[in-house]
Amino acid sequence: APAWLRRLCGHLLSERLLRPNGVQAVVRGVLEGTGGGAGAEAAALDWRKCDAVAKILASCPQQCLSLEDYYRQVCPQILDLLHIQDKVAARQFQRVATTTVLTMAREHPELAERHLLRPLLSPLLRCSEAAELAVEDLAAGTMLVPEAELGNCVEDVLKVYVVGNDSSSLLLGSLQSVLGVVFSLYSFAKQNVSYLRSPCQEVLLWFLEKAERERSLAVLEGLAGLGSTVPALHPRCRLCAGSEGGAAIAVEDTISDEDEALYQKISSEQCHMQSLVELLSHCQKSGLAGDFFIHCLKELAQVAAEDEAAPNLAVEPGGSLLELEQDQARQERKLLVLQLVAALCESVSDTVFTDIVQVQEFVAAVLQRACVSPARGPGAAAEAQTLAMAMGLVAALLGGAVQLQSSDFSVLKRLVPLLEELSHSYPEPLTQELASDLRIAICTHGACAPGTVGAAADSVLGRKLGMGAQSPAGIPSRGPSPGGSRAPPQHRHSNPSAHGERSTEQSAGHEPSATGPTPAPCADSPAPAGLQELLVSAYDPQPPARAAALRHLASLVTQRDPEALRLQEKLLQVFLENVQHEDAFVYLSAIQGVALLSSEYPERILPVLLARYECPAQGTEDTMAAVTRMKLGEVLMRITRALGDMVFQHREPLIRTFLRGARDPDGALRASSLSNLGELCQYLGFQLGSIVQEVTCCVTAIARTDPEAEVRRAAVHVVVLLLRGLSEKVTEVLQDVLRDLYHLLKHVVTAERDGATVLHAQLALEELDTVMRRVLFPPQTLEKKIIVLP
Repeated sequence: APAWLRRLCGHLLSERLLRPNGVQAVVRGVLEGTGGGAGAEAAALDWRKCDAVAKILASCPQQCLSLEDYYRQVCPQILDLLHIQDKVAARQFQRVATTTVLTMAREHPELAERHLLRPLLSPLLRCSEAAELAVEDLAAGTMLVPEAELGNCVEDVLKVYVVGNDSSSLLLGSLQSVLGVVFSLYSFAKQNVSYLRSPCQEVLLWFLEKAERERSLAVLEGLAGLGSTVPALHPRCRLCAGSEGGAAIAVEDTISDEDEALYQKISSEQCHMQSLVELLSHCQKSGLAGDFFIHCLKELAQVAAEDEAAPNLAVEPGGSLLELEQDQARQERKLLVLQLVAALCESVSDTVFTDIVQVQEFVAAVLQRACVSPARGPGAAAEAQTLAMAMGLVAALLGGAVQLQSSDFSVLKRLVPLLEELSHSYPEPLTQELASDLRIAICTHGACAPGTVGAAADSVLGRKLGMGAQSPAGIPSRGPSPGGSRAPPQHRHSNPSAHGERSTEQSAGHEPSATGPTPAPCADSPAPAGLQELLVSAYDPQPPARAAALRHLASLVTQRDPEALRLQEKLLQVFLENVQHEDAFVYLSAIQGVALLSSEYPERILPVLLARYECPAQGTEDTMAAVTRMKLGEVLMRITRALGDMVFQHREPLIRTFLRGARDPDGALRASSLSNLGELCQYLGFQLGSIVQEVTCCVTAIARTDPEAEVRRAAVHVVVLLLRGLSEKVTEVLQDVLRDLYHLLKHVVTAERDGATVLHAQLALEELDTVMRRVLFPPQTLEKKIIVLP
C-alpha cells in the first residue's frame, strides 16, 4: 500500500483504539472473518493475525499524550478480552490478550506490572498475608473475594502464565507473590468438589517447572510452612464452597476456644502436607521431588544436630516472652520437618531419584544424620533400618545394578569422608565393617569389593525382584575379590539376607513369626541348594529379608522354574503361612506369590484357598482370623483378574464362598466379601446366569437390615459394580430382578442415614438411568443405501 494510505489507516486505527471499548472494536475489526477455517494454513494465518493485533495493542500510538496514560486506558480493556463469552471468538480474543500482556511485560516491565499483572492478580493479593488491605479491620462474614471473581482470576492466571508460557523473571516474581493463596485454594479443592483443582495444580506445576531449582525448592519449603518466601493465605481468611462449583474467600472471626483453634490449625497443616505430597508426585520425572526430599533430609539432619548439641534446650520458667516464642517456633519447625519427611517417605514412589547425584545426596544426608546422632532410644530400629537401606543402595550401585562410569565414581567419592567417620564412630560393628568396605570399593572403583558389599547388594537387589520383571541371572556379577569370601555365582543371587552366615543359623532354628511358631522347611528337602536357601530365608525373623525371599520365589514361579513348580505344594504352604505375618511388606509379597501360583494351577490351588477362606485355621483369635480371611479374599480377587474369561468354570464356588462370607459375624469381613462379590459379578457379566437371583436377594437383605453402615455401603456398591459391568446388557441379564434393584436403590436414597451409602445408591441410579436412556432412545445414525432396480 502507498505510504499515505498506511499513515491514514494507522491514524484512524489509533484514534478508534483510544475511544471507549476501542480495544475490543479494533480486535473484532481485524479478526473478522478468521477462525472458522480448518487446516494448518488457516491456523497459521489465524495465529499471525492474532500476533499482529497484539503488537498493535502493545505499541503506544502517537496521538497519546504519554505511555503511562496509554497503559492506564488500554490495560483494563485488554484484561476484559480474557472474559469474552462468545465461544467462537473467545479463543482468538484470549490469544490476543495473552500475547499482548507478554509483549508489554517484555517491553515495559514496570508499567505492565502496575497496570496489568497487579489488577490481574488483585483477588489473590487481596487475601494474602502481605495484603495492603487491613483484613483485621473487616467484620466477620465479609465476603472478601466472591466466587465468580475468584474463578475468573484463577482462569486468567492459567491463560496468561501457563498458556502464554513465558518464564521471564517479572512473570515468575509476580506469580510467586500469590502462590501461597493458590496452594491453599488447591488444597481446599482437593478436599472438596471444585473445578478449580485442575487449574490451580497446573499453575503450581508450571511455576515449579519453569523457575530455577533453588527458587522452586524455596517455594516448596514456603508452601510446607518452613519458610517465608511465599506469602500464605491470611489467617483470618477462610475458603468456602461456592454454589457454582467454585470457591469464595470470606473473613472469619478469630476462634476464642484454644482447643478448637489448635484442632483447626493441625487439620489445616495436615491437609496442606497431603496436598504438597500429591503435588510433588507430579514432579518426579524432572527430579524436583528427589531434590526436595533430599533437602528435607538435610533439614532433619540439622534438627538432629541441634538436639544432639543442646538436648535440654528448654526455656526456664522465668524466661522472657521472646525466648518462649523462639522455643515454640523451633519446636513447631521440628515437628513440621518430621511430618513432612514421614509423608514423603510414605507417599513418594521409589522412582523419586532420577540420577546418581540425587542418590549420592540422599545417602550423604542419611550418613550425616547417622554420624551426628547414632541410633539410640525408641526409634533406634527405624533409624538403623534406614541407614542399612541407604548403605545397601550404594552397595547395589557398586554391585552392578547400574553401569557406573568414571564420572559416577567421582560423585560417589563425596561419600568417602562420611563412610570413614561412620566406620569409626557408629556403635554397631557390622555397620562399621560395611561402611569401611564401601569406602574401599568406592576408592578402588569397584575393583576391590569385600564380601559384605556383595551381601548388602544382593539384599537390596532381592527386594526389587517382583513379578519376574528382571531375572537375577541378568544382574552383572563381579569376580571374587581378596576382601572376603563370596558365594558361588550360581547361588550368590539367591541369598536375600545381609550376611551369608545368617542362613546357616536360621536353618538350625529361627525365631517364630508374629502369628506363632511356624516350622521351617526341613533341611533334608529334595530342593536344590539355591531354592532351599530361599525357603529357609522365607522364615527369616527380619521382615526385609523374608519379603525379599518371598518376592524371589514369586519370580521363580513367573519364570516357570522347573524346580520351583515341582515344589508347588511347599511353596503354597510357605506363602500361606507368611500371609498371616503382621508386616505389610511381608504379607503383600506372600499374597502376590499365592496369586501367581494359583493363576498357574487354579484347579489344584483354588479349592484350598476357598476352604481356608470359609474355615479359618484353628487356634487363632477371631480378629486375626478375620484379617487373614480378608487377605485371602484379596488373593482370590487377584486370581479372578488373572484368569479373565476363564473364571467362569470357577464361578459357583467363588460366589458361594463370598455369599457365606457376607453372613459372617465380623462386619469388616462381611463388607470385604461383598466388595469381592461385586467385583466378581462385574467380571462375569453375561455369564452370571441364574446366580443373579441369589446375589440380588443377599444384597437386598443386607442393604435393608444390616446394622453396620460399612456393610450396607458395600451391598449397594455391589449393585453399582453389577450395573457398571453389564452396561447395555443390563436389560438382558437382569430382566427378572431389575425392578427389585431399582426399588432397593430408591429405598436407600430415601431412608438411609449414612451419606456414603446414599451416594453409592445415587451413582447406581445414575448408571441405570444412563443405560436405560441408551436402550430406549438409541442414537440415530444416517445410512446411505443404494438399491439396484430390476
